[in-house]
Amino acid sequence: MSPANASHNRFGAHAAPITSATYGFGTLAIHAGSEPDAATGAVIPPLSLSTTFKQRAVGDFVYEYSRSDNPNRSNLEAAVAALEHGTHGFAFSSGSATTATVLNTLQQGSHVISVNDVYGGTHRYLNKVAQSLGVTTTFVDLAQIDNLRDAIRENSRLVWIETPTNPTLRLVDIAAVAEIAHEAGLFVVVDNTFLSPYFQTPLDLGADIVVHSATKYINGHSDVVMGVAVTNNDALASKLRFLQNAIGAVPSPFDCYQAQRGIKTLHLRMRQHALNAQRVAEYLEASSFVESVIYPGLKSHPQHELACRQMRGFGGMVSFRILGDTHTADRFLQRTRLFTLAESLGGVESLAELPARMTHAGLAPEERNELGITGNLIRLSVGVEDIEDLIADIAQALDSAVRDNSDEIAI
Repeated sequence: MSPANASHNRFGAHAAPITSATYGFGTLAIHAGSEPDAATGAVIPPLSLSTTFKQRAVGDFVYEYSRSDNPNRSNLEAAVAALEHGTHGFAFSSGSATTATVLNTLQQGSHVISVNDVYGGTHRYLNKVAQSLGVTTTFVDLAQIDNLRDAIRENSRLVWIETPTNPTLRLVDIAAVAEIAHEAGLFVVVDNTFLSPYFQTPLDLGADIVVHSATKYINGHSDVVMGVAVTNNDALASKLRFLQNAIGAVPSPFDCYQAQRGIKTLHLRMRQHALNAQRVAEYLEASSFVESVIYPGLKSHPQHELACRQMRGFGGMVSFRILGDTHTADRFLQRTRLFTLAESLGGVESLAELPARMTHAGLAPEERNELGITGNLIRLSVGVEDIEDLIADIAQALDSAVRDNSDEIAI
């Protein structure tokens, strides 16, 4: 146990551990894994850059080597585990490293069932890396629960869910998938990146592992690349801990320090992300320059009822199809002033991108078409700026991009 999480120290005895059973989300975000430093009483645990640690005797130590464990990493892992209502947390050097490590728990010859509308990087790993290691994947539409039953094979071991999906914001009923998967002896992994634990806690719905690209909302400031995984399953935790150390794809102490600093405002940020995204979605839905809008918080979303049942909020991601084609979309993206044209998401600043030519360009055209990732589909990561400014920015960019497209057609 690290000094930061010890039960008592020279500055006085601690109360009961900070857990989700006794405290609310905001309290957990600020205090879990962040008790005053045992040695100095510092309210914020210090940054520990040491790669190795003195042992009291051979094999008698608190920390041994920073790849295996580090005070800042263990503090962050405790915080994320508490927020996800889990007992074991693991931090990795990226979301992709998290994916790779989780899938490395499978034996050669295993079969994975993945939602078809999955993040491009996860699709790439399952298709091009895991397959070369003897793990095969079937991609199915998990919005239709019978597709899961049909996809299960004798060697199936794991179901990979992303909900909402990226970038078309389809939802998967986590509890329904978990029930079917567990009946067949499969584990369920849920990528919770788009919502953060503030709006969704998959472990409570039956998932065995929840993962995040902590680069996004967990850190929230576009200055750390990191991934995390959380579980309540002791056997899975033991495998993940071994692989975390053996593979060594771990984050630096500084990145852990930064990410935990970001976590302390996660509840405040997520509330504003969702408020702004709802307003943006409603504005876009009312615009004559927009073909369609995808946001779980809109009643027009085909799975709005599931969103209300499974989620505690609708998140900060909005996708929409601009009236026109990929050239119209490109003009829109060139003309926004506050929505920065960039990949990634989940930072305090607003971002916009064209999935068909950016984050999902690696998919074959027929795969993109099947998933609805059209050339005019724009994905917005709605930040926490003043909403009036964001809507004004969208309005001027839409007007300029669509009108210019109309002028070209007229000519």
